[in-house]
Amino acid sequence: MAIASVEDYIPLIQANSAYYLRLPPLDPTVPSRAIPAMSDQTCQVATGQPSAPIGATQNPAPNFRLIALIIASAMFMEQLDATVLATALPTMARDFGVSPPSMSIALTSYLLSLAIFIPASGRVADRFGSRTVFRTAIAVFTLGSILCAQAPNLTFLVVARLIQGLGGAMMMPVGRLVLMRSVQRKDFVAAMSWLLVPALIGPILGPPVGGLIVTYLDWRWIFYINVPIGILGFILVSIYIEEFKGESKGKFDTFGLFLSGVSLGSLLFGFEMSSRSGEAGTSILLIAIGLVFGAAYLRHARNHPSPILDFSLMRVPSFKESVMAGSLTRITQGAQPFLLPLMLQLQFGLSAASAGGIVVATALGSMLMKATAGKILRRYGFRNSLTVIGWISTLGYALCAFFRPDWPIWLIFTILFFCGFFMSFQFTAYNIVAYDQIDRERMSSATSFYTTFQQLMLSLGICVGALALNTSMLVQDHTDPKLGDFSVAFLVVTAISLTATIWNRRFSPNAGSDISGHQA
Repeated sequence: MAIASVEDYIPLIQANSAYYLRLPPLDPTVPSRAIPAMSDQTCQVATGQPSAPIGATQNPAPNFRLIALIIASAMFMEQLDATVLATALPTMARDFGVSPPSMSIALTSYLLSLAIFIPASGRVADRFGSRTVFRTAIAVFTLGSILCAQAPNLTFLVVARLIQGLGGAMMMPVGRLVLMRSVQRKDFVAAMSWLLVPALIGPILGPPVGGLIVTYLDWRWIFYINVPIGILGFILVSIYIEEFKGESKGKFDTFGLFLSGVSLGSLLFGFEMSSRSGEAGTSILLIAIGLVFGAAYLRHARNHPSPILDFSLMRVPSFKESVMAGSLTRITQGAQPFLLPLMLQLQFGLSAASAGGIVVATALGSMLMKATAGKILRRYGFRNSLTVIGWISTLGYALCAFFRPDWPIWLIFTILFFCGFFMSFQFTAYNIVAYDQIDRERMSSATSFYTTFQQLMLSLGICVGALALNTSMLVQDHTDPKLGDFSVAFLVVTAISLTATIWNRRFSPNAGSDISGHQA
């Protein structure tokens, strides 16, 4: 059996974004300070209570759990859409009169839209307000869903998916920014744990919901189910989320947006095509274009007062270390949802449903992390926790290389459960400690920058896994993947992620201590 196209697994990139920001409440006796707002209109906090922007209502701020759940529900809509769509592609191809492989453009067009517009999300939120941009993103995503449902042909669907991607590009980073601007620092970790619940349910429910819709209803209902969620989210954001605007930093970097968009889009598609047979020339050309435009952007950014992607943020120690270590770790996290289901179906002879039932163990492990991560961070701090758990998590995924059909299913499930547990801890910690030393004026730029690299590295993880798999098949001279080929691919991606330890040890012993309560 031939390897499925990598595009069939692109939606898992969005699913992986559910693995960040999930921790339990900290001890209320731990000293804390309020997260500084992003606007000069917000007064300084002396009492530990969140300050209200001038012009906002003076009513008590809504519970941080409610805010987190509202934001997570928008992300749930986005992730459910991504995972449901993959199930419906063959049916949609028949309706449009095209071959199933041609439908891959419906997935990659969404990815292209993300690559272009995510870098602009922070600046747009600063200028127009995080609440305005967030609810507009929900509205655009919902509108795109309606257009997708009405698509009479593939071309129309691609345009509608680009519109959906525009909304999705703003929902991910701006949603996180809204959360950071809306809760006190002492509630920051707990709020992120509440962000987990709906966000993680989306990728779990996606495949079975998609199968039911395609089997018993029309595939267009895959997009229509976003409409009531989007309308409800728009209303709740309008009622409960405060409006915050950042300081104006001069003219919008339009040329920088163009350069970064071409660079990121070319790199993403170049990496993706590198795993396809017969596409090496196109892949190299796209990667070369991406690098050239990336170099042009770096030169442009050095001379622009407020670049669309601010690489000067990499001078902030905790941010740089989180980006570097998190990027290396995401190689494994991006590759695992591609390699594991494929191996279970092709080599273990399991059905798609049975393979999905095993892979869901990682999501269940991630949910358990909500109850324990705060205690671990309080006891050992970010640096020690990330170093030790980083080794455990990566070596746990390396065990996937040794899975064999005669292994008990319960043992495989247990290993994956703990892999999800420890990997979830890593991304939780990375996404929190990254902003520990970021000034309030740069918070929106930091969220755009960080989310862009998350997207890029998760995509790269899929491509590295597929490339290692194909290379092993080529070296061993067979056209169908064998268990040994999957073993090689798992070992390659986990070996790359193990190098994150170098960056984990560079965190300060006190990194994030005022958030975790750890005393070095």
